[in-house]
Amino acid sequence: MRYYLIAGEASGDLHASRLITELRHLDPQGTFRGWGGDLMQASGMQLVKHYRHLAFMGFAEVIAHLPTILKNIRLAKKEIDAFKPDALILVDYPGFNLRIASYARERNIRVFYYISPQIWAWKQSRVHQIKRDVDRMFVILPFEKEFYARFNYEVDFPGHPLPEAIASFQPPSESEFRQANRLDQRRIVAVLPGSRRQEVKKVLPLMLSMQQHFPGVQFVVAAAPGLPDDFLNSLGKNQNITIVRNQTYSLLAHSQAALVTSGTASLETALFGVPEVICYKGSWISYHIARKLIKVKYIGLANLIMDRPVIKELIQGDFNATNLRAELHNLLFNQETRQRMASDYQALREKLGETGVMQRTARMMFDRLKNHPK
Repeated sequence: MRYYLIAGEASGDLHASRLITELRHLDPQGTFRGWGGDLMQASGMQLVKHYRHLAFMGFAEVIAHLPTILKNIRLAKKEIDAFKPDALILVDYPGFNLRIASYARERNIRVFYYISPQIWAWKQSRVHQIKRDVDRMFVILPFEKEFYARFNYEVDFPGHPLPEAIASFQPPSESEFRQANRLDQRRIVAVLPGSRRQEVKKVLPLMLSMQQHFPGVQFVVAAAPGLPDDFLNSLGKNQNITIVRNQTYSLLAHSQAALVTSGTASLETALFGVPEVICYKGSWISYHIARKLIKVKYIGLANLIMDRPVIKELIQGDFNATNLRAELHNLLFNQETRQRMASDYQALREKLGETGVMQRTARMMFDRLKNHPK
């Protein structure tokens, strides 16, 4: 069979690459083509467009790049017409992918959506478009199944892919990691400030200011692709900054605490068992617009999944030097807090499902294609 995939971000590239691998086991003669990244290409997909050319975030950036976005949409439609896939597999990235889902439906192409847009947080009206255009949604958060059921739309929850991916990760030894990155023997605090420049500018300076208050630990910044060292160093106000690249999982494996922006990184940190605090600050206008639109109690995925504040969230005005210093001290030195978080993290892993997530997801897709042809 012929599969066309579209993933618009690094996390989508990771999960889609593993999905391709499992589909190829089930369908050795299958042909894979689409948009994504290096991992999807390495898994056997013919890469048409790299996600680094697709990631436009925020109202202003989207408007500035609107001609490019519209050009990409036209290219995707042309590609689908030429490739004539048996299945279009869309991975998150809703602003783009929901447009393509509508186009594929008009051409009677089977549409699978892996990793639901976060419509439970905002833009819940999109559920009607999804019901119309998506043949089957495969969700990765347990509460999403119940959310869609409220709209009389059945979805599949094969489990979350991150626990399995993290469990299979083999980090270097602590001594190897320290030596490779010229780290001393002090305890490590991981700093994960995000991947978007405007986001990093808001949070990283305050995160790094904690170095003066904790001389007994060392702060290590996990740099996202596209954020050069000179940009990160400029935010450190001439402090000595240790930066690692392509080593986020290794860093988390050897850290005793972490300062993390919201998003997938906060969930990854929890699954590595690292006590963390979520830090977020946006522009005044964006924050107050978001407060009116967003319909959830928390921004951290772990807190949303557990439906309680497992991880402290310092957002907007609460994200200040006094609060951050107190919370980091608590994470590093309060054994009761560390033990409580370890227990909560174990409950979180259990909620996210058993191993074999990607095998189950691929099997569900493949069986549906075989047994329910259009």
